[in-house]
Amino acid sequence: MSEQQPGGVRGRAGDRSAADPGGEDAQQEPGFTTAKTRLTALGGRIARGALVGLVAGGAGLAVGQLLAVATGEASSPVVAAGDWAISITPTWLEQFAIRNFGSNDKTVLLTGVYVTVAVGAAALGVLARTRLTIASTVTAVFGVVGALAAVTRPSATMGWLVPSLLAGLAAALVLRQLTLLSLKESKPVSEPSDRRRFVLGTVGTAAGALVAGYGGRMWVKKRYDVSGARAKVVLPTPENALPEPPASAHPNVRGLDPFITPNSEFYRVDTALTLPRVDPGDWKLKIHGMVDRPFEITFDELLSYRFEEHDMTLTCVSNPVGGPYVGNARWLGTPLAPLLRRAGVRRGVDMILSTSADGMTIGSPVEAVLDGRQAMLAVAMNGEALPIRNGFPCRMLIPGLYGYVSATKWLTDLNLTTFASSDAYWTPRGYSPQAPVKTASRIDVPAKGAKVPAGAVVLAGTAWANHRGIAAVEVQIDNGPWREATLATADTPDTWRQWSYQWENASKGSHKVKVRATDGTGAVQTPDVQDVVPNGATGYHAITVQVS
Repeated sequence: MSEQQPGGVRGRAGDRSAADPGGEDAQQEPGFTTAKTRLTALGGRIARGALVGLVAGGAGLAVGQLLAVATGEASSPVVAAGDWAISITPTWLEQFAIRNFGSNDKTVLLTGVYVTVAVGAAALGVLARTRLTIASTVTAVFGVVGALAAVTRPSATMGWLVPSLLAGLAAALVLRQLTLLSLKESKPVSEPSDRRRFVLGTVGTAAGALVAGYGGRMWVKKRYDVSGARAKVVLPTPENALPEPPASAHPNVRGLDPFITPNSEFYRVDTALTLPRVDPGDWKLKIHGMVDRPFEITFDELLSYRFEEHDMTLTCVSNPVGGPYVGNARWLGTPLAPLLRRAGVRRGVDMILSTSADGMTIGSPVEAVLDGRQAMLAVAMNGEALPIRNGFPCRMLIPGLYGYVSATKWLTDLNLTTFASSDAYWTPRGYSPQAPVKTASRIDVPAKGAKVPAGAVVLAGTAWANHRGIAAVEVQIDNGPWREATLATADTPDTWRQWSYQWENASKGSHKVKVRATDGTGAVQTPDVQDVVPNGATGYHAITVQVS
């Protein structure tokens, strides 16, 4: 017998209709809806805060970029932060970047700086919705930190404080103003006009930042452009005008790099996040230190000296076995030794501490300049004024040494001192203070992992032992006997030497090919594997060739 429930609803005691406002679904649904609404609202607040932070950060960077028009590209907040990051980068990370990114390492670093700024700005924008004063203060403090990073760069002036300081202040003010507009627009009782003000303020500020930032960057590049001054340089006539290298210096093998590396393809490895742009009209070289007669010379004075041409191979200490950071060029320069003698080098001096326009320092042995080799101050490369990226208007070159101890680009200062009392940039970072180039060889043809038809296969490549020359190159296939390769005609002991080898009856399958060289003194390239730190990589270059 059933009971009649109040209201005429039949059912067991305690049962409730699904339509009953007091049922289980009705109890959960409002709570679920409320939680969902809160999450949606929270997401909206976070998104608004992040947007405001990004716009504020962009506005700050744009202000900094505009101010850098007056103080120089390297003083802009992003570049200053990037340069500071380079200065504290550990050696292992620096080598990782060179190995994996090559000449694109600067682009990767700048991208990382922009991403870091964006993440930090977005986080401060979110924080500003609940802690506006704290977020604004932290934003301004970041400007102070950026200013300190800028002014502590080696080539900085006190003016470098300004772009980052005002960038931080501008970002803090924009963050505060846009956050207040956003909070007002987000209120349940907000007016449509509040939303319009927030949208217009945000969009207008973002657009202004993009225009100002891009315009400032273009203005900086135009103001400090020295390409016109470079084009006007009249190169001096060398006393020893050289003929073109003989055609026989380059084996006629498809895929083998030319004997002379084109300027556009010459490697670049340095710490300059932005290229120093030095007007030759403003350039001076100071020679001082432990000398009897310190002096300065202008670029016009430099061009009045005796000039010589010399073919020379340069290689970077960061070049791994078989790596690309080596190039060969014809350089035009004035001998460095007479300048040191003019200054009167004192007894006990064994180091030239050279400095570039961006503050980079390099330590070179005085003996390597005075022992008769063709050390020079170069102003031209392959028949044209030095490219800006390769050191315009003047760079130092000393045959036989890795670039980090001999080849200062954008040279402005030569300080005669001692290795015992002075450290160059790379020495505290684990590199040897002195580093003669080690004998090295490389297989260029076929490329690593290439597939070639069975039968006769041509192998070719390059070997170098700067200032000692190459006497022989040998090839080994599948751990067999070493076979002597055919050497191309030698140019000078300071240039690389190319080689080729006819591999007869190459059978199908996978084959391992190695190469080694013997330098002009009779010393055979070492098989011992060593990393680039502390003074250059060693070991045999090997590739795997697939014969089909």
